[in-house]
Amino acid sequence: MSRFLLALGAAPLAFCSVPALAGEAAGEAPGDSILVVGQRNVPISLDARGLSVSLGDEQFAGVNAQNVEDLMKYAPDFFVRKRYAGDSNGVPGFRGTHSTQSARTLVMVDGFTVSNFLGNSFAYSPKWGVVGPGEVSQFDVVYGPYSARYAGNSMGGVVNITTRAPERTEAFATVQGLSQAYDQYGTHETYRGYSAEAGMGFRQENGPWSVRLSGRHFRNDGHPQMFYGLTPSVATGGTPVTGAIVDPGQHMANAPGTASNPIFAAQSPAAITQDQAKLRLGYDGTSGATGELLLAYWHNLDSQTAPDCYLQDSSGQAVCDGLVSIDGKTYTASGANRSRTIRDELLAGLRFSIPLSDAVTVQASASTYQILRSDAFTSKGYAAGEANGAGTLARQGPTDWYTGEAALTARLGELELAGGGSANLYRTDLATYTLTNWRSDAGGTFATRTFGKTRNLAAWAELRMPVDAVTLTLGARFEDWRAFDGGLGRIGTSGQPVTNRYASRHARGFQPKASAEWAIDAATRLQLSLARATRFPTVGELFQGSLDGNGNFDGNSFDPNLKPERSTDANLLLAHDFGKVKLTGSAFWQKVRDTIFSFTGFNQNGVTTSSFKNIDLTRQYGFELIAEARDVLLPGLDLDANAAWIDSVTLRNDSAPAAEGVQFPRIPRWRLNGNVRYRVIPPVMIAIGVRYASRPNTDLFGLQRGDTYGYTSELFALDAKVNWDVTEQLRLSAGVDNITNDRAWVYHPYPQRSFLVEAGWKL
Repeated sequence: MSRFLLALGAAPLAFCSVPALAGEAAGEAPGDSILVVGQRNVPISLDARGLSVSLGDEQFAGVNAQNVEDLMKYAPDFFVRKRYAGDSNGVPGFRGTHSTQSARTLVMVDGFTVSNFLGNSFAYSPKWGVVGPGEVSQFDVVYGPYSARYAGNSMGGVVNITTRAPERTEAFATVQGLSQAYDQYGTHETYRGYSAEAGMGFRQENGPWSVRLSGRHFRNDGHPQMFYGLTPSVATGGTPVTGAIVDPGQHMANAPGTASNPIFAAQSPAAITQDQAKLRLGYDGTSGATGELLLAYWHNLDSQTAPDCYLQDSSGQAVCDGLVSIDGKTYTASGANRSRTIRDELLAGLRFSIPLSDAVTVQASASTYQILRSDAFTSKGYAAGEANGAGTLARQGPTDWYTGEAALTARLGELELAGGGSANLYRTDLATYTLTNWRSDAGGTFATRTFGKTRNLAAWAELRMPVDAVTLTLGARFEDWRAFDGGLGRIGTSGQPVTNRYASRHARGFQPKASAEWAIDAATRLQLSLARATRFPTVGELFQGSLDGNGNFDGNSFDPNLKPERSTDANLLLAHDFGKVKLTGSAFWQKVRDTIFSFTGFNQNGVTTSSFKNIDLTRQYGFELIAEARDVLLPGLDLDANAAWIDSVTLRNDSAPAAEGVQFPRIPRWRLNGNVRYRVIPPVMIAIGVRYASRPNTDLFGLQRGDTYGYTSELFALDAKVNWDVTEQLRLSAGVDNITNDRAWVYHPYPQRSFLVEAGWKL
């Protein structure tokens, strides 16, 4: 409660929020009168229905942006599960969407899909890494599936990142320095990093062509994400050791009267190296025809080769493996492996828009995301890691996805008709090998293989028509989904590879949409949006198996017979412009049949185990109060803040009735975000940000609640930033996130107090 009150106090007008009303102020597409919250000088890039947010340079100025997803950190009732700078598992969450339900969010870069719908968990987060924070001109967010233009994966919402198009011959460069002092259990270290980003752009003075080239190099050491517990053993002997740590928080959270196993080591810090390069070629003809080609390359190296071992023997040597003895009790220490993951990925996209007449426009786009290389090397134990001994390799390929869309828009007087179609294909193929030297794939022996494909064909149509002061939008989307070529391979009892293939799956979804907006007066808007959405299973949920203790595929880790998720949604918005202050109130409701969810827990080594099942019925509803204040109290003082209350529960779950009536895991009752920016003198701006989420349940049954490792805890982060425009070309900034050094957890630890310094130059 104290941190909840502090969050309220840290964000003045905390019952207000990040963005603003666009209304007639141009946060809207031409011809729309849709309510939009956010920046007012640039049209939103998405078809806005329900609560919609558009963030630009004004909001970005108050954010410590280590990575591109940070730019959204104060958006209303929204978060990204980012555990450290350079984390490639940052899943976005809307309202009552769980932080591992990655398949419920559609994320795009310049309209090209970067959502990884090969699975539905933290391991399948959007490909944020193809864009650097210095390349972003605006972030647009739409909450819920209220537009027929977007697939059922928009059940949570839609995000589009718009990168900067050159307005003239220009160039920019930005350098950053990162630092975090981290203290947890027996780990006491300071982790540092840096980045360098640069680019240049050119636009024809009297021609249609433009080009922009950019690149970024990022290097950071992230704090440990897992802590390993000792396993009680019935064996005798063992090396006498000291240094193990018992977490009293885990003692209380596990069950009264039961003690957790001692923690003996921390996972190695993640040494992250990322390189990103991007080419954007644009065409803007005098006839109104536009086009864009985008190529983006991303390289990621995650090296974890230094586990932090807390145990010491009598001579002071570190012990991180084998049988150990503590106060007469015997335990086994295991799990502190070393690993190295290398990924090379490419996004390629082409789109165009051509006016066929003054009233008719055709648009089309096609893109592909290619995982060119994904190799994960892991040692089999601490000793093997140290001695370059045995290990495993998980290698993906071919793994990629393709998307294509076409649409036609026609204006017939005051009516606007739109329709189109889309298609996508997702495929993956993952093989594991046993290695004699975990660092090298030489001589690797095949162990397992999982593979599969999904494709989705869709057609949609929308009609928008004004009726006096009310604008009605009616739409529908039809999707035809198929899963095929799915299977599992392993070494059989004969010593030869054995492959089991699954029958193909087919399903359809009809998704009606409706919205009505009433311009009550020049300053007040009321909007009601209704929708149904269908989210089909991913390859990972259907076919990606894991091994049991006997080396066979565990059929509980996936389910080739999963049903699609089907939601019914409603959103009511009321917005009023008071002049310097603009307020938006929002009420939302969603019911989902056959929610696909992974029941998750962890063992003594911090390894999660899960199985995908359909939950018969879940429901969420909530309220959001959002505002923007400009030049309030003092000239140059801008306030953005938001508050949300969420009730998300399991109504019926025949496979686990104990979950019925329980708040859905990882969904807080309260979420507050806010940002205050003040221009002290023309060249200097200071900003204060706050992020708060009350403590949710960790598991589906509401039995696991704690504020330590392995649980999802309350979150409170108070941030600050100072910007100094030294000249029109040179900018310096310094910032700190989590000033109070609050320790928060999302199973893994969130960052502790972190510092960022930045210098930016532009031509």
